[in-house]
Amino acid sequence: MPNDFNTQIIAEFRANGGRVGGPFENGRLILLTTTGSRTGAPHTTPLGYLPDEGGRILVIASAGGAPRHPDWFHNILGDPQVTVEDGIFTYPARASVLSGPERDEMFARAAEADPGWAEYQAKTDRTLPVVALERTGGGPPEASSWGTALIRIHDAFRRELALIRHEVAATGPRLGAQLRVNCLAVCQGLHHHHTQEDGGMFVGIAAQHPQLAPTLERLRAEHVRVAGLVDHLQAVVRDQGADPAEVRRQVDQLTDELERHLVYEEEQLVPLLDAMG
Repeated sequence: MPNDFNTQIIAEFRANGGRVGGPFENGRLILLTTTGSRTGAPHTTPLGYLPDEGGRILVIASAGGAPRHPDWFHNILGDPQVTVEDGIFTYPARASVLSGPERDEMFARAAEADPGWAEYQAKTDRTLPVVALERTGGGPPEASSWGTALIRIHDAFRRELALIRHEVAATGPRLGAQLRVNCLAVCQGLHHHHTQEDGGMFVGIAAQHPQLAPTLERLRAEHVRVAGLVDHLQAVVRDQGADPAEVRRQVDQLTDELERHLVYEEEQLVPLLDAMG
């Protein structure tokens, strides 16, 4: 992509919490910052990505099927330490180029979900590299306040579930491998988020605001209900004979229950978190 187009996407991404229009509007997008192999300068590129289990994400060095690998790929070969912006968090990660059967499996999974990857591969003689990005550290939310940060985290789950609902509705009679992973990844993310709230944020709020004990008790009870729905969805998705219609029902049920929970949590806690500074 031309540099001016990249610059526009990067600016829009950062200004809108990871949301952009154009070709990335209904896709998953990150900003990947690498270190220039020749210049040593930071180089930021918007890239579509694929969720993966275990918290890592996958990117493909397609360059639209061009005959040469993109610059960012050459950069990670020289220095695999990168920075990832997902619209909510900016965090350090380590890039690793997949090889052999693992690379082939991941690329086949991507091409099954989006035939565009196979079209890019058909345009070039080079084998399109698949790169795993694994988080190596934390980072503060990209938000003006803790209340805003909570809303943005919630909105990320809302958006991901909406994408999955769309993907399930568009799938054929069988559930694709990448779609299974998308479902499992959002389930893992919800479990991690609620575990952190229960053991961290809620504990701190309870210590400073004991009058909110009934609110926190309700939120914890809702976490248990959401966890039950997450378990059901994971069980359905892991069934190799999973019916996409049943997966859609489970995703719809989880989405509806989660939305009620998120709205209540935002109503009760965002003003408090914003007042805390």
